Amino acid sequence: MNTAQDPRFVSRLTRNTLALILAGGRGSRLKHLTKWRSKPAVPFGGKFRIIDFPLSNCINSGIRQVGVLTQYKAHSLILHIQKGWSFLRGEFGEFVELLPAQQRIESNWYTGTADAVYQNLDIFRNHDPSYVLILAGDHIYRMDYGTMIAHHVESGADMTVGCIEVDLNTAREFGVMAVDDEGRIKEFAEKPEHPKPLPGSDDTALVSMGIYLFNKDFLFEQLIKDADTPNSSHDFGRDIIPSVIDKYRIISHSFQDPRSGKQAYWRDVGTIDAFWAANLELIGVTPELNLYDKSWPIWTYQEQLPPAKFIFDNDGRRGMAVDSMVSGGCIISGSKVRNSLLFSNVRLNSYSDVSDSVILPDVVIGRHCRIRKAVIDRGCKIPEGTIIGQDLEADAKRFLVSPGGVVLVTSEMLGQVLNYVR
Repeated sequence: MNTAQDPRFVSRLTRNTLALILAGGRGSRLKHLTKWRSKPAVPFGGKFRIIDFPLSNCINSGIRQVGVLTQYKAHSLILHIQKGWSFLRGEFGEFVELLPAQQRIESNWYTGTADAVYQNLDIFRNHDPSYVLILAGDHIYRMDYGTMIAHHVESGADMTVGCIEVDLNTAREFGVMAVDDEGRIKEFAEKPEHPKPLPGSDDTALVSMGIYLFNKDFLFEQLIKDADTPNSSHDFGRDIIPSVIDKYRIISHSFQDPRSGKQAYWRDVGTIDAFWAANLELIGVTPELNLYDKSWPIWTYQEQLPPAKFIFDNDGRRGMAVDSMVSGGCIISGSKVRNSLLFSNVRLNSYSDVSDSVILPDVVIGRHCRIRKAVIDRGCKIPEGTIIGQDLEADAKRFLVSPGGVVLVTSEMLGQVLNYVR
């Protein structure tokens, strides 16, 4: 039963659900952040990876059978899941199972989202779930999947699509839906150039979150049919959904905060600007995504690190951080941090100043540096006296400057040894 104090919906329905997280995405819009790692493996929020959010949603929703489908440069993602997500007990039927592309059926790698699931059908048949929940592995949000599963069953749907409302410009990047009064999907267009707005609105559209819930037999039937369809791109949004909305009961499920009834927090951190902004949102006084909510923890792998340390208290050489989040293992030595998020094991040396920036793990910043509105990738060693974010024209000659003026710095850009794995 749902209550105002405990809105979570855990039931036999969630226990009979197999969740499949599509984590093979290249994430090319994140530029150099995904040059050596897949998008779901990108660090986020000071100590997490993007993949931790859908995985944590599954665990917190009572879904304990999860498959993670990987493909593009997946080594760091695989290591992270092996280290941080091996606590489920196989003897209780619980697992997080890695499913890399392995040409199980044909000689092709995964050619689309639907094909990725189709190529592993024999594995999923063996698990024998009642429902299959397909999730994107590259979005930041907290969601009780139990309420969506309950809605799916109560409505008698063959398939249910999780959806949110976004502005028309953003909608061009998603599948756009039109629904009737009972939420049944009547039209679906994948990434349209001119998205159709919601009735009564000139500037918002209803879009798919990349979350699909199927009755098991219905999913398997449609995947086999799609695999036999000439010229199909084997994608859920482009092929599966348009082919079933007229013949079957396909329902939308609006993603809302159970306490307020309003649209809940959800971010696609698919660009450098979006990644930077979503991280810095977390340091606000009352951020929409509350990482300190003990009722919905975000699980992850984390090293055993000492607390963050701030040293020196002299005029002009004071270790301090204001309006910031600083993770374990960091040492702020006689420098200032403002409105920034520092991941684990960052070392900031004396007389430097960091503001409005996201600093990924294991970064060392030398003395007398000035860094503003930047994303510094893992393992970078910023030389003494480096200035970033004050002259974007000069920065663009060495680094990558986003359309929003965020400077992305990687070890490769600095001429340093690449860190391929992490």
